[in-house]
Amino acid sequence: MADFDWDALKTFLAVARTGRLTVAAQRLGTDHTTVSRRIAGLEGALKASLFHRAPTGYTLTAHGERLLPIAESMETLSLSAQGEIGEADLSLTGAVRIGAPEGFGSYFLAPRLGAFAEAHPQLKVELVAIAGVFSLSKREADIAIHLSPPREGRLVARKLTDYRLGLYTSPAYLAAAPPLERRADLPAHRFIGYIEDLLQSPELDYLRQGDIPIDAQIKSSNLIAQLGAARAGAGLCVLPHFIAGTDERLVHVLPDQVSLERAFWLVIHADLKGLARVRETADFIVEQVASQRRLFLGD
Repeated sequence: MADFDWDALKTFLAVARTGRLTVAAQRLGTDHTTVSRRIAGLEGALKASLFHRAPTGYTLTAHGERLLPIAESMETLSLSAQGEIGEADLSLTGAVRIGAPEGFGSYFLAPRLGAFAEAHPQLKVELVAIAGVFSLSKREADIAIHLSPPREGRLVARKLTDYRLGLYTSPAYLAAAPPLERRADLPAHRFIGYIEDLLQSPELDYLRQGDIPIDAQIKSSNLIAQLGAARAGAGLCVLPHFIAGTDERLVHVLPDQVSLERAFWLVIHADLKGLARVRETADFIVEQVASQRRLFLGD
């Protein structure tokens, strides 16, 4: 064990969580040959094989499964030390990765990050705004914005806000489409929606949850694409008020008859909640949302 390198455990965790050397290397800021060498060195020091290697990726062996909780415990201790000792440094340094739904991330959070970055010039903020659910246990993000609270895991969650959605389209579509005066008229219209088998969250399955069955003719896994289609007059689309309500290119259709409500939750892994940079970033997001609650509720 004289050759055992504790830093190699960081590499072990990255490969265990991603299953691929190249992805793990990107997270660690190095190259895949270095990652491979570190894993081989760790296996040599422990005299045990930790991964099954296959063209499809790396999976843990029985020895790797036994090492995983030990490595995670050491990671937790390291993060706890950073959280405790880091308080002595008044400036925030390092990187914080925020995972958020594309609408919230691109249209609400991104325009507000400049002021936060200016206040903390040594902090790197990474915003991943995509349609998907982020795994905090695999360290895909330090802070995640989800549409529902977590059901398991060592995660800390708080509700950011409720938000409302409605039906939107362009004036050009309404001018050429059949009359639309009540809910019963909806089946005669063309809809834009999500691709059902690519949905990451059941909360996004808007069209099949209403009392009037609707099947979208134009579908996308991406909210930004749906927004663009609605602006261009492709059809009716369910959109959040905080995005569409201030867009002069869109018309709010049947506002008194069609309304949905969802919620945003801020989620942090319990191991990270004590880190100053994570805590400060989370507080910033909470403050920004609280100051714009009327925007989310469509008031």
